[in-house]
Amino acid sequence: MIELKDVHKEFVNDEVVTKVLHGVSLKIDKGEFLAIMGPSGSGKSTLMHILGFLDTLSKGKYYFNNKDVSSLDDDTLAQYRNKRVGFVFQSFNLLPKTSVWDNVRLPLLYSKEKVDPKVIDEAIKSVGLEHRKEHLSNQLSGGEKQRVAIARALVNKPDILFADEPTGNLDSKSGIQIMAILAELSRMGKTVILVTHETTTAKYAKRIITIKDGLIVSDEVNKDIIKTEKINGQLK
Repeated sequence: MIELKDVHKEFVNDEVVTKVLHGVSLKIDKGEFLAIMGPSGSGKSTLMHILGFLDTLSKGKYYFNNKDVSSLDDDTLAQYRNKRVGFVFQSFNLLPKTSVWDNVRLPLLYSKEKVDPKVIDEAIKSVGLEHRKEHLSNQLSGGEKQRVAIARALVNKPDILFADEPTGNLDSKSGIQIMAILAELSRMGKTVILVTHETTTAKYAKRIITIKDGLIVSDEVNKDIIKTEKINGQLK
């Protein structure tokens, strides 16, 4: 699904050049649950931004579904972001004083296609919040807000779901529930790319890439995967 070849990224500010990625190459298959780990400043978030079409690379090649997407214009990048990928962030990014249903509907408003209410209901049901869909986002717990964010990311049925520190603002119990949802999505065939600095969170993924100083220093199958399962319809 994804292949990066010798990808570099640098930022230029007032003639000062800051090099962040120094030649990253990797492949990601459809249906993988991959964690990208690294300390602050390692380049993991920049890598995710490139993979998720939030930013462009400075040098190298990016192939998405066998298509070279290394030099897309801004309009095409926006189309890819809206239709091909979904994002879940640490800070939820929900509209306050707006219902769960309307928050999840938001990405569909940017599409020219007619909005099907059933698609929104299905996305909300997939994260176990159908009983809260009329509640306002500011009436929800942190874990529930992150579930809404996941449903919103799924409503366009993207090829890939990106989760950037999805448990960073949650207590441990809510964090476990969120990771269980991501693991279940992976089992259903969704490609999930997790960005985290927490070792325990990364261990829910089947493959862990560690990045340091803008380079991949390890790429391993996770032999200590944290297993999750559904019990009586509830994710544990």
